[in-house]
Amino acid sequence: MNMTTAMTTLGRRLVARAGRRGSPRTMFAAGAGQHIALAPVVAPSRLWFSSARSSSNDDDDDDNSHSDFQPQYHAAKSNDKDEVLAMIEKHVKTYPVMLYMKGTPSAPQCGFSMQVVRILHAQGVSFDSVNVLDHPEIRDGVKEFSQWPTIPQLYVNGEFVGGCDIITDMNKSGELAELLATFKQET
Repeated sequence: MNMTTAMTTLGRRLVARAGRRGSPRTMFAAGAGQHIALAPVVAPSRLWFSSARSSSNDDDDDDNSHSDFQPQYHAAKSNDKDEVLAMIEKHVKTYPVMLYMKGTPSAPQCGFSMQVVRILHAQGVSFDSVNVLDHPEIRDGVKEFSQWPTIPQLYVNGEFVGGCDIITDMNKSGELAELLATFKQET
């Protein structure tokens, strides 16, 4: 056995031993085919940011960031807004159980939307939905329509029921099951 092989074998043993006894935040690495190359790699336990800014009302922040990261404002014309509100009203009156959500029922794009979808599936209810991420005018319009600031929004028989927290509470109390009893799918 030559010196290189002996050192590599020793390195493997040390790595194996360190892996068993070392803390989960410490790792050892040995280079393949090299002489022993053990170097501890320690993950930091805290991150310190000396220039962190937490103010959300700094108007000049938008000017200092790249245009890709600046807020995008899409102001709808007043007649467009009226059309959007009319379309939302038609949706909620046409479809008995209507969910405005981020993403789709098969691929929700936010945890709150996912929670409501899971509850509706658990209730055995067929429902229609609109992905507000694909339609920013509907995203803004549905908030105005319901006078409710958050998405998802659930409507049953044309009436606004609530967002994720209300739906979750109603589900736990049994109120939601009563409300949706006539819409349950036959299994």
